[in-house]
Amino acid sequence: MLTESESSVRHPGETGLDENDPLAAFADRSLLIVDDDRPFSTRLARAMESRGYNVQVAESVVEGVSAVEAGPPAFAVIDMRLGDGNGLDVIVRLKERRPDARGIILTGYGNIATAVTAVKLGAFDYLAKPADADEIHLTLMAQPGERADPPENPMSADRVRWEHIQRVYELCGRNVSETARRLNMHRRTLQRILAKRAPR
Repeated sequence: MLTESESSVRHPGETGLDENDPLAAFADRSLLIVDDDRPFSTRLARAMESRGYNVQVAESVVEGVSAVEAGPPAFAVIDMRLGDGNGLDVIVRLKERRPDARGIILTGYGNIATAVTAVKLGAFDYLAKPADADEIHLTLMAQPGERADPPENPMSADRVRWEHIQRVYELCGRNVSETARRLNMHRRTLQRILAKRAPR
């Protein structure tokens, strides 16, 4: 189901944007949001419309690609994991149809490495979920030289994994069985990890 908000329709010459807003420099403010989390995409669509974008929403890879084929947008925010496949397929098609488009991939905490691949395939940038409208707007408007440099001393892969496991463990009320189920991990393996000190 493709939807387009009535509030995205503006009269000629009416932008509703402050002249200092970088979006004001773009004549085409079309934005495609592809996400199968309807409450999230609805909230994001409203928030992005309030910032001056003309928003269209799709809920699957098929709908996203169809929207790109019908009229490739200037901007896109695409969830990597969709019910019918991978959001990267939408990014690839968007870059084929409109090389200058700025498409952001939204990815879960554990998929940052895959998100880097997304940038290589044509994504303008990526953000880890949950990302809010301000973060998304700033990222879409960023110039390549304005993107944050990688940290000098980033956490090791083991530390990132450990932090993620600890976060899920806390969210599950420190219930080992439930945490193991959500992480798709054997209970004894999880218990060994939880008993160790945090890696550097």
